[in-house]
Amino acid sequence: MKKIIIAIDGPAASGKSTTAKLLARKIGYVHLDTGAMYRACALAAKRHQTNIDDPSQIMKIMSDIKIDIQYSNNGNLIFLDGEDVSEEIREPDISRLASAISAKRHVREKMVELQRELGKSGGVIVDGRDIGTVVFPNAELKFFMIAPLEIRAQRRYQELLANNKKANFQEVLRELKERDLADSSRVLAPLVPAKDAIQIDTGDLSIDEQVDLLYGYYQNLMVGS
Repeated sequence: MKKIIIAIDGPAASGKSTTAKLLARKIGYVHLDTGAMYRACALAAKRHQTNIDDPSQIMKIMSDIKIDIQYSNNGNLIFLDGEDVSEEIREPDISRLASAISAKRHVREKMVELQRELGKSGGVIVDGRDIGTVVFPNAELKFFMIAPLEIRAQRRYQELLANNKKANFQEVLRELKERDLADSSRVLAPLVPAKDAIQIDTGDLSIDEQVDLLYGYYQNLMVGS
């Protein structure tokens, strides 16, 4: 059976990464979490005390950076310059910086190049914010996942607590609102649904229901192909 590319876009905490990971396991595909790649860029910038508004500094970081992805049953493991940073890149300050650095042209060009290389043979589920519009505009199946801001904030808040991280719900809510605005209003690859994306509101859906719903669309496509 032909292996396709499945693109899943959407705002932060809409459920796309968890759904993508579980759907990939169900189908037997590889899951590529592009958000983690931008977080790794943000961590590199933080460690080098990079002024992200200085194009020359951004170019230097991108020319030297080495990001590797290993796939495990528990999700992607992200390595920055040979170090496993899978946990460190989930810190709130890295999330904030990732949103800002992902809007830089040199960063996006480098990451899109890597993402296309990783997914060129198909058999991948790729989630992010511009997968169906920029990275893989010809993906055979595209989804755009949404959910009300308050529900997404509650999910992120519970996720932080579950990982033994300090969290304040109002702070999480504010940060998500700011991230939404930054992602949707940036000039370079803004967060918008592809014209041929299937929109999924996950507000009232459990993760299992999300996976089953997307799997149904996948099955229908493959049967018809």
